[in-house]
Amino acid sequence: MAAGWLTQPVRGVYRRPGLPLKWDDVVASLQGLLEVPVFVGGRSALEVEGYGHYISPEGLREVHLYTQERLPGWLFKLDVGTRFVRHNAARLFPGLAVPKLHQLDFMKAESWSDRAQGVGYRTCGLDELTLDSDSWAVLGSGPERAILELLDGIPHAETFEQADKFMEALHTLRPNLVQHLLEHCRSIKVKRVFLWLAERHDLAWVRKLDLGRVDFGRGKRVLAKEGRLDTKYQITVPAEMTVVE
Repeated sequence: MAAGWLTQPVRGVYRRPGLPLKWDDVVASLQGLLEVPVFVGGRSALEVEGYGHYISPEGLREVHLYTQERLPGWLFKLDVGTRFVRHNAARLFPGLAVPKLHQLDFMKAESWSDRAQGVGYRTCGLDELTLDSDSWAVLGSGPERAILELLDGIPHAETFEQADKFMEALHTLRPNLVQHLLEHCRSIKVKRVFLWLAERHDLAWVRKLDLGRVDFGRGKRVLAKEGRLDTKYQITVPAEMTVVE
């Protein structure tokens, strides 16, 4: 470090000087070098995959990370132009825990698609995400899982209106994977809102789902104050959204 080979942006972290420190480089290091079973999910994954409608010119304001382990404290002190937000990966999908990746496999494989073979990443709804041509590929939620993670934030961290904009763009979700995730999702709220939004936009893949195998629970869920009750899914939704324009 004294000879100028490395710099120390925060205590316990070293990097080569010269290039700007980007959030995806940090996540790639967590996954590949430290072997932390963490992935980019929710709103962040949807935005990286091009479904976002609210990305500022400066890029992502927050990066949502999902893991079942404690993340190092230095992660939240790094100046990468965005804020890291940790979520418990087992909250929605307790039966789809992300397996830990061995460093040897990481170094040998050419991409996350290769590294995913045999360890169940795709059955967890995860995929390879690339921010741009100059970025490292990182493990993150595919759109099927990411939208469910985003809906978990309704009505406090996310709004119906924002979720609706994302859902409107999700015409090509894989019905088999959607079915798998719905059957493993533990949140009654998330599953009901997901289907309500998808049917609101008459997305074709919905008709390929077997909803009889999905547990939608019982009773009403009040999600929108002064909203209107959807009698099919028993959730209150914003009154202005009950008719598709």
